[in-house]
Amino acid sequence: MTTTADKTSTLAPAPKAPKGRFGRSGGSAAPAGTNATMAGSKQSSRWWLYGLLVAALVGVVAPFVWMVLGSFKSEGELRKTPPTWWPETASLDNYTQLFSRLDFGTYFTNSIVVAVFVTAGNLLFCSMLGYALAMLDFKGKKALFTIVMATLMIPGVVTFVPLFVLVANAGLIDSLPGLILPFLVSPFGVFLMRQFISGLPRDLLDAGRVDGAGELRIFARIILPLCGPALATLGILTFLGSWNNFLWPLVVAQSEDSYTLPVALALYSKGQNSTNYGLLLAGATVVVLPVLAVFLAFQRKFIEGIATTGIK
Repeated sequence: MTTTADKTSTLAPAPKAPKGRFGRSGGSAAPAGTNATMAGSKQSSRWWLYGLLVAALVGVVAPFVWMVLGSFKSEGELRKTPPTWWPETASLDNYTQLFSRLDFGTYFTNSIVVAVFVTAGNLLFCSMLGYALAMLDFKGKKALFTIVMATLMIPGVVTFVPLFVLVANAGLIDSLPGLILPFLVSPFGVFLMRQFISGLPRDLLDAGRVDGAGELRIFARIILPLCGPALATLGILTFLGSWNNFLWPLVVAQSEDSYTLPVALALYSKGQNSTNYGLLLAGATVVVLPVLAVFLAFQRKFIEGIATTGIK
């Protein structure tokens, strides 16, 4: 026996599927041609991006390639017009003249000593001050951090003359300590270490204090082992800046015994009438190699440190 409800459900029409934007059911589906067009536009935009990146890479690498290839050319070929990329007759005369004409061992040793001590001082003192500004509570903490940030905005040329007067009054002119002491701490290094240490959990410090450890022990045993990426970043940047520093050693080092490599190359690559570009390019290649070796050795830590310290 059929009821009235059964008849109503039998006679009621089935609901229609909603039509989409293009008149088809399941309106969210787009035509195949539209998808292909979107994929093609994305691919073309990627080609533009790849082309831009390749052009930027060539612009960065080309001067270094020119420097290395030019160090194997003769002086006449370097002055040739139009210039050539590949040396017509590759020769090691520039490197032979570099090591025989200059007191290369003394200059290289001075550069190594200055760069190593400046880097070690920044790693130690910047991390200590960064730890104090990040984890310790003391009176004047905000004012001190404000001063550190303000010094980042002051160009180094502004403080050059006062710094030279201080070094001269201390009797450090024409000495390696005069090249090292003014750069043992940098405001950028303090800021970098403070930003990294601020992200470390304070529970580790509390656990160390509960165990009876002092602040120096906490800093040496807990904080420093966790600061590997930041220390690698600071070390690479400091070593690079100290190794390539030219203006300060040029003014402070007044005798050959205190010259660093950049100063020696700039002074001894000049002949009676013109600059010896072959000797200068060979010296520049030698100067770049230690920095390149340091970066390749710590590049993973360097990238990790940049990514984890809030520097974009």
